[in-house]
Amino acid sequence: MIKAVVFDFDGLMVDTETPAYHAFCKVYGEYGKELPLAMYAQCVGTSFDVFNPYTYLAEILVHSVDVEVIRKQVDDQYRELLRQIEPRPGVVDYLNEAKVLGLKIGLASSSYFNWIEPYLTRFGLHEYFDSINTADLVKEVKPDPELYLISLQKLEVHPEEAISFEDSLNGFTAAKSAGLRTVIVPNEMTSTFPFEHYDLKIPSMEAMTLKEVIRQIEQ
Repeated sequence: MIKAVVFDFDGLMVDTETPAYHAFCKVYGEYGKELPLAMYAQCVGTSFDVFNPYTYLAEILVHSVDVEVIRKQVDDQYRELLRQIEPRPGVVDYLNEAKVLGLKIGLASSSYFNWIEPYLTRFGLHEYFDSINTADLVKEVKPDPELYLISLQKLEVHPEEAISFEDSLNGFTAAKSAGLRTVIVPNEMTSTFPFEHYDLKIPSMEAMTLKEVIRQIEQ
């Protein structure tokens, strides 16, 4: 029986990932370079330790450009794109439905809490979560399973009693490695990623109610 649901944040609840990629692409283009999605995908849902698009651009340019200059250019573009974002369709409905169903609700994110907290406040999402776990609390972020393992511990459920909701390959790998049931809800940018061996994949949380998701997972 499913007793808990654990949500990723960036790209899953609020699509901060697609604007980030667009911001990088714009700045790369200004320098006459391209950032292939397949390359950028390495850092989606994890940290820049795997692939750092700031330093990579600085390295491939013929004429030296300070990484901090690139960082500011990207961040300026990114902040502008983030002004209009809202929770992804169906997210709040799932949170409300989880409460009605008596499920425990967790958040497991590779981002730091000071990045996520303003969005939780802005969209009134704090109250839904029984457990919020971010990069601040673990040694390794996704694709390492540590964020999910600590979520299970705090929610006091076994892996098979929890469903993870993820949009990225790194997040999916982390949840799968921790033993959770896995539901993929890709965003605009991650819709072409090669997900395999998931329990369920839906185009958005509007496509199926949480109760229907659980029913399919438990079959």
